[in-house]
Amino acid sequence: MKDSFGRNIDYLRISVTDRCNLRCVYCMPEEGVAPMSHCDILSYEEIMRLVGIAASRGIKHIRLTGGEPLVRRGIESLIADIKKTPGIETVSITTNGILIPEKFEMLKAAGLDAVNISLDTMDAERFVRITRREGFEKVIEAIKLCEASGIRTKVNCVAMRGVNDDEFVAIAELARDLSICVRFIEFMPVGKNDFEKCVPWQEIKETLEQSFGPMADDTSRHGNGPAVYFKPDGFKGSIGFISAMTCAFCETCNRVRLTAEGYLKLCLQYDKGVSLRDIMRAGATDEEIGLAFEAAVMEKPKQHIFNDYFGADDIEERPMNKIGG
Repeated sequence: MKDSFGRNIDYLRISVTDRCNLRCVYCMPEEGVAPMSHCDILSYEEIMRLVGIAASRGIKHIRLTGGEPLVRRGIESLIADIKKTPGIETVSITTNGILIPEKFEMLKAAGLDAVNISLDTMDAERFVRITRREGFEKVIEAIKLCEASGIRTKVNCVAMRGVNDDEFVAIAELARDLSICVRFIEFMPVGKNDFEKCVPWQEIKETLEQSFGPMADDTSRHGNGPAVYFKPDGFKGSIGFISAMTCAFCETCNRVRLTAEGYLKLCLQYDKGVSLRDIMRAGATDEEIGLAFEAAVMEKPKQHIFNDYFGADDIEERPMNKIGG
């Protein structure tokens, strides 16, 4: 499925819940947020119907997000069902990892292909300050469990100046002895204006090379996203950078997002899209929903402009937990 700029859109990120068992400082207020009602979010049956329609239009890769996707009951069955959908090649999740140890065997049996685990610090006390919850040891256990099982494992670190910019080397060290990708994500001001927290990826790379030496380009395929990868000498794993602020990668963007309430979101920065839930619940046929999907994709913006936040129209104001990571 092509958009109006000729980009092949084959990757759909689906938020299955706005609820989370952490309260990360860059995602959610300490007191939490009023959760959506169950009738507002998509049922599993509705998600599966939309996955089938999306697959018929060329979507090949599904990533389940939240909130925290593992807090939704029965998520393992949803993964297994999506894996059986004709045309779907991979199913992955983005998670904080807290619940992976207790759900691991079920996730593996469901056929989970890959996991992105969020971790912004290697210090247990700082973990509590960032997430406002305990759980550091469970996250480390989750990373090791997934890596040892052969599930493609990435660790996502949101790089924040004044928060964790003294730990980049320690976090990257996870990839020394584990066959994982540790990825540093430039802080994006989605729903807020915290521009000063962004640490450019080149600065992070220079910091790492002061400890590890020059890092060779890693051209191996590590998934379906926009990260650029490098491999330090002696490392089993790789180091990646997602540079949405300093190096827009929009010309190769291949994704759209489906929020928990069924809104097909075309770009992370903009509040543009269409409510597939409303169309579906109004009695539309699969063909009509598919045409709405295709029409929305044709409206996908050419690029985001986070660095010109105040010069853009239709800026997204919802926090990340309402959008899906």
